[in-house]
Amino acid sequence: MVTIGVRILPKKEVLDVQGRAIADTLKGRGYSIEECHYGKYIRLKINEENREEALKKAKEITESVLCNSLVENYELEVLEGN
Repeated sequence: MVTIGVRILPKKEVLDVQGRAIADTLKGRGYSIEECHYGKYIRLKINEENREEALKKAKEITESVLCNSLVENYELEVLEGN
């Protein structure tokens, strides 16, 4: 079993309305921040013993279901397992 973390964020070219709203709220409360990006973080436990196979399946899942490649980028990281 391998646990994969999937981080999904909007592409730089895409207007991040939620990130902008959070940034405006934080600035309104006196926090000094430059920018904020709102995204998703998903943990997948994949039934694979092999790390490379688990990453391959996580990539397939992410590209076909979790991430809209037109407006989002993603990163995968192995959290636990071989």
